[in-house]
Amino acid sequence: MATGKINVSVENIFPLIKKFLYSDHEIFLRELISNATDATLKLKHLTTIGEVKVEYGNPFIEVKIDKEGKKIHIIDQGVGMTEEEVQKYINEIAFSGAEEFLDKYKDSAKDSGIIGHFGLGFYSAFMVAAKVEIITKSYKDEPAAHWTCDGSPNFTLKKAKKTTRGTEIILHIADDSTEFLEEGKIGTLLRKYNKFMPIPIKFGTTTETLPKPEGAKEEDPAPTKEVDNIINNPNPAWTKQPTELTDEDYKGFYRELYPMQFEEPLFHIHLNVDYPFNLTGILYFPKLTNDLNTQKDRIQLYQNQVFVTDNVEGIVPEFLTMLRGVIDSPDIPLNVSRSYLQADGAVKKISTYITRKVADKLSSLFKNNREDFEAKWNDIKIVIEYGMLSEDKFFEKADKFALYPSIDGAYYTFEELQEKLKPNQTDKDDKLVILYASNKEEQHSYIEAAKAKGFEVLLLDSPIVSHLMQKLETSKEKISFARVDADHLDNLIKKEDTQISKLSDEEKEALKTDIETAINNKSYTVQLEAMDSSSSPFIITEPEFMRRMKEMQQSGGGGMFGMGNMPEMYNLVVNTNHELVSEILNTKTAKKKERLINQSLDLARLSKGLLKGEELTRFIKRSYEMVK
Repeated sequence: MATGKINVSVENIFPLIKKFLYSDHEIFLRELISNATDATLKLKHLTTIGEVKVEYGNPFIEVKIDKEGKKIHIIDQGVGMTEEEVQKYINEIAFSGAEEFLDKYKDSAKDSGIIGHFGLGFYSAFMVAAKVEIITKSYKDEPAAHWTCDGSPNFTLKKAKKTTRGTEIILHIADDSTEFLEEGKIGTLLRKYNKFMPIPIKFGTTTETLPKPEGAKEEDPAPTKEVDNIINNPNPAWTKQPTELTDEDYKGFYRELYPMQFEEPLFHIHLNVDYPFNLTGILYFPKLTNDLNTQKDRIQLYQNQVFVTDNVEGIVPEFLTMLRGVIDSPDIPLNVSRSYLQADGAVKKISTYITRKVADKLSSLFKNNREDFEAKWNDIKIVIEYGMLSEDKFFEKADKFALYPSIDGAYYTFEELQEKLKPNQTDKDDKLVILYASNKEEQHSYIEAAKAKGFEVLLLDSPIVSHLMQKLETSKEKISFARVDADHLDNLIKKEDTQISKLSDEEKEALKTDIETAINNKSYTVQLEAMDSSSSPFIITEPEFMRRMKEMQQSGGGGMFGMGNMPEMYNLVVNTNHELVSEILNTKTAKKKERLINQSLDLARLSKGLLKGEELTRFIKRSYEMVK
């Protein structure tokens, strides 16, 4: 029997591992099962290339809990280790056997699935165990070995009686980690981290119902049998070629990833590249709402089918984090705990590749089935608009398929929109004015007024559309966006011909004073305009620039600092050519004049959706009195 000290540079490596190296204690199971998987895949590779003449068979990894003995057993049927290999790989911390194996067999083993990044993974066992045993038998014709360590740098290593190939890790669970002796806890961890590991993982047994024998009575119970409970799917969809999968296979895998999602995804994107980096995966476009809050079910990052994290920031461009699915890459650099990504050139290339693949898929959907693309637009527009704002290369591609829906349900690309609007909505300065509404119901009267003049009105209602309009106005020539309630129409699209006011300058000054005195509200700036006599007498507008800056601030970023908390400010546009305005001006009784002004203002506010609560009640009461 050998005894000795583990070859580490500091004596307190174990407290360091327990407290700092791995921030999340539960990942010990992921690390140990990853090692067991590596051991099994090594054997598979060696038998495949003919270097080892042993029967590979149908190996699996088994996890067992001995609650009474306070132990967890992790058993594999892989290559095992000799006593010399235990000394080399276990006692010399951070010497990764997987990495050495990959280096030795780098040409033939590149597709073996061996993880090779796990280094200190075995020692994560000491985060939950007071003592760890390894009983291992190599595929080589050498005696089995039994290694024991109690969490100090001291170990014992002796021969063992084990006769079958493989390794058994026995964790003697520490008093402060007894929750890991619960079957429910371990089952949850296995499903979280090892759900798609490439080697079957057995965790207890489960009861399987068999078909009733022929001639059995209806009331007879169906026969059952106990079978191994295999908790993982060793061949998930992303490891297969797209040609091997049907649309139903993709949907089935989505349900496997997100069992609590009951809506089908809109479409998927299969990622598969092996140069200049290795990456596979499947991304799904779910139905998205205008709520920009973090999604509960997110993209999952795997490394050779081992779950790493669902925080894919830095790998997936931010605008695509609203998607769902899986990304698997052995080339994503991870720190020693593999819980946080290190930004480097490889990650940037991966991010660029994913962006391009998503843009190409969307472009293909648009070209091949525009009608279906239009039907899905409301569910995917947030992702596309966000991408156009945050990624210039995506903007270039998306500019050809991003859609701008009209109030009446027509959909235009930007190029189509320009052609459609140019004849009627170009102002006197040769600028194309794109009118839009953000709420079809609330801005109905403004929309109808615009349509009456033959103008096209878009429906742009996403929470980030203000930012997108700003970008489009700066990247395109001679275009501007204006919400239909930003001003009266003659001001929104100024033509050469201008209306002449029926009122003199003196009358206008008197009228303005009367209105300002009657309404006595600093939220409104009175603006007298000569408009068509058929236009409304009073119109409430919100200046485009101020409102948009405020919206941009409120939706995060952009705009002008501090504007997000600014009080609402409106223009009260008074049509000096309307007969009611002339009546107000010529009314001699101050009380009647004030009532006419307030009634007209409240009608404008009602049209704008600003009349609520007590003010609405007063308006209704006053209206009844006026029609008595």
